[in-house]
Amino acid sequence: MTDVDINQKLQHPRRSLGNRHRSQAEKFLKMEKNLKNLNWAEQSAKQSVLYDFTNPDNWTILTKIKILKNDTEGINSVLKELFTILGRDPELLSQLENLDLTKNGMNLLNAGLRIDPLDPDKWAKSVIGNDEETDKFAKRVEVLDLRDIRANILFSRRIERLRDNGNEELFMYLSRIILAQRPSNHETWYELGKLHERKGEFDEAWYCYDQAQTYFPSVKVRDRYMQRMEAKMDGEVTIPWKEPRVNSRIDFLKKMEVMSTPKNFIENLEKTDSEEGDEIDDYQKIENFRKQGNLSGAFFLARQLAAVGEEKGKILVKEIMEEMNNG
Repeated sequence: MTDVDINQKLQHPRRSLGNRHRSQAEKFLKMEKNLKNLNWAEQSAKQSVLYDFTNPDNWTILTKIKILKNDTEGINSVLKELFTILGRDPELLSQLENLDLTKNGMNLLNAGLRIDPLDPDKWAKSVIGNDEETDKFAKRVEVLDLRDIRANILFSRRIERLRDNGNEELFMYLSRIILAQRPSNHETWYELGKLHERKGEFDEAWYCYDQAQTYFPSVKVRDRYMQRMEAKMDGEVTIPWKEPRVNSRIDFLKKMEVMSTPKNFIENLEKTDSEEGDEIDDYQKIENFRKQGNLSGAFFLARQLAAVGEEKGKILVKEIMEEMNNG
């Protein structure tokens, strides 16, 4: 399977469907003679955002309709949804308090989209080549909540622009932060693996391809990597390389688990330990992670158990993957 085939199978916003539903919403809006037409316009606008969250026009028309319906709660929900995709920035969310959103909702929306464009290429124009803005962006990624799959995709696209403009080290650093919060982002695992492979960091490349194939078994990136490594020649001498040992894999997964675990989750675990009197085992930690909503931490810990051959760990990996996908 080629790289093009792989990219076609990865999750992307469906722009054509988003445009189609937005066009339908605009038609109903022009016929705004009664509430029924406005309701139809709203339904189409919701679909446009659902299919393509990266197009600001889809958010604009949905907000406009909510304002026409005088739906303050609906405007609030739309803005919160947008700010979730932009990384659940507390400063943005706090602006929704004590405001008349029927008067200020559109201004808030436009300000958010202007400061933080959804189009990664438009975003890149204000950041690439500007060291101060790049540093500011990196610090944001370190603190934002990017567990939402759309937010994870959006920020992945942004760091790809950094990589494409020569900032490979920052891409590698930020991609691990992004992946720690959403390990199901197999596209970014794949991109990170390719970069490690090109740099000759073969174990690290295997870790990334292994994560990508775990989540997307039909795309055999790890298997094809192994085939490349077996056939790789340095002159006439085959490079002696074998897939990383179990202990090395566990060390990698532990690092990802730590990165995925916010400070408050760690404190909760420590509190649970002290209340129970004894240190809780890994399976109880996984259960606590799941209850707290930290599915990434649960996933990486379950994979550690699966790596040493524990059948229950393998079952939990599948369960947690399904839970993340459903979420």
